[in-house]
Amino acid sequence: MTKNLLDPDRLFPADPATREITRGLYDGIKNLPIISPHGHTDPKWFAENECFADASSLLLIPDHYLFRMLYSQGIALESLGVPRIDGGAVETDTRKIWHILAANYHLFRGTPSSIWMDHVFYEVFGLTELFSPQTADTFYAQITAQLQTDAYRPRALMDRFNIEVIATTEGAVDELPHHRALAGTPWAKRVITTFRPDDAVDPSRADFADNVARLGEMTGENTRWWNGYLAAMRARRATYREFGATATDHGHPTAATADLSASECEALFSRCLSGDISPAEAELFRAQVLTEMAGMSLEDGMVMQIHAGARRNINAQVFARFGRDKGADVPSATNYLDGLQPLLNKYGNESKLKIILFTLDETTYSRELAPLAGHYPCLKLGPPWWFHDSPEGMLRIRQQTTETAGFYNTVGFNDDTRAFLSIPARHDVARRMDCRFLATLVAEGRLRIGEAEELSQDLSYNLAKQGYNL
Repeated sequence: MTKNLLDPDRLFPADPATREITRGLYDGIKNLPIISPHGHTDPKWFAENECFADASSLLLIPDHYLFRMLYSQGIALESLGVPRIDGGAVETDTRKIWHILAANYHLFRGTPSSIWMDHVFYEVFGLTELFSPQTADTFYAQITAQLQTDAYRPRALMDRFNIEVIATTEGAVDELPHHRALAGTPWAKRVITTFRPDDAVDPSRADFADNVARLGEMTGENTRWWNGYLAAMRARRATYREFGATATDHGHPTAATADLSASECEALFSRCLSGDISPAEAELFRAQVLTEMAGMSLEDGMVMQIHAGARRNINAQVFARFGRDKGADVPSATNYLDGLQPLLNKYGNESKLKIILFTLDETTYSRELAPLAGHYPCLKLGPPWWFHDSPEGMLRIRQQTTETAGFYNTVGFNDDTRAFLSIPARHDVARRMDCRFLATLVAEGRLRIGEAEELSQDLSYNLAKQGYNL
């Protein structure tokens, strides 16, 4: 029986002196509460507090990080139980699905997924063997059995993980049933929503016009006209704030913004509703809405998050069969300097406005993002996102942005995940890597140990609370 499968000094520097400094910094912050201000966990879990079904249904089937790698090796998504949008047959034997993961777990060596999964296996479920085809049944049985106990219900795990607050993400026309169910309870302050209006902002979506019409029905505004559309967005933002939202989120292909005249906006909006638009017009509309949303954030105080630089759903066959968010996404080059200029010309000098920028184009860190955040009062840098939520990705962003933007133009860490049980692992990795980076500065005489201790607290906890107005 293998014991202590997680190295207590994992991810720390190999140099003994720097490792000792890292260990001291980490020991001072490792037990701080978790602030999870941006993510995609299901609010139903916390509202209903029901037991999770089984190991595969919780840990594998919803996790595009895992099935993306398996698909790359020729394993059909149907065999992993990933639902088809046409209701076609997929594997339903969750134990069999689990065995596929176990047989291919070696594929994840050296990836963040193995770090997160190992943490879940050994820290959350207390398993003491290596995960393999030989131990797959034991892991499945023990995990599934524990998930049926009260200690593994969502709210109990929130407490165990020391999650102080978690934000989910809902679309513009979401009815927020689960947040409504939590309203008036102590949990309403711990499980809050985030306003992500992409479903009624992106005219390239097949359901765009229907969503805009629904937006009008929900708010009583006439969304056939541009001013009515904007009024409906303001109304929805107000509703979201009633359910704890302190932030909006915008997942656009690029960072383009625009500042069109009212007549230009009206004409463009009309064409978008008709569905007869070019890709360039769709991009221009999204760009204009970003600028409008920045103005609304200045009015109502909501933090604005821009997630740009993702080419989504590039595999047409997977998209047609399984829909969105099935691992067929890649980073793309993004021009923040030119893209954000119209918005920044209008609102960039507003110190009361908070805009957090995320990127999948790491080449922009030192060339564009750090200099922009190091100047404009409204801009902050988000943590490494998606493909770069990794030990190396965390080091790269610190190395490429700190000299220009410093630490205090960043907002700490957020996990941006659907995988609830991986949240402690992801925050632990971020805390370890930040302590490693700080320890290196101390060892090189560039930072005093007291400053590093204060920074480790800020990066792990304080900056996230401040950055998201929590």
